Amino acid sequence: MSKKGKKTVFYCNECGYESSKWLGQCPICNSWNTFVETESIDEIISKSGNLSLDNSVKALIPKTIDDITYKSEDRIKTSISEFDNLLGGGIVR
Repeated sequence: MSKKGKKTVFYCNECGYESSKWLGQCPICNSWNTFVETESIDEIISKSGNLSLDNSVKALIPKTIDDITYKSEDRIKTSISEFDNLLGGGIVR
């Protein structure tokens, strides 16, 4: 039998790692005491029918490439052309 009711998850404020239980230290980014308890995103959507979340939970939802804003930055060229290509044209100031 499955339990009906509120399903809670814990996620790391630093990197977004999600866990079913509270952890003192995040296993991904090694930050201490960054886990926050919240309802699962699926549970929130199913209750309200739409998505109205606070900013910390919105950051966990994937975006399409078209939704991401791109800001051009001045870059410092190195003498290694392949390294510059890897960095998108050079090192960002």
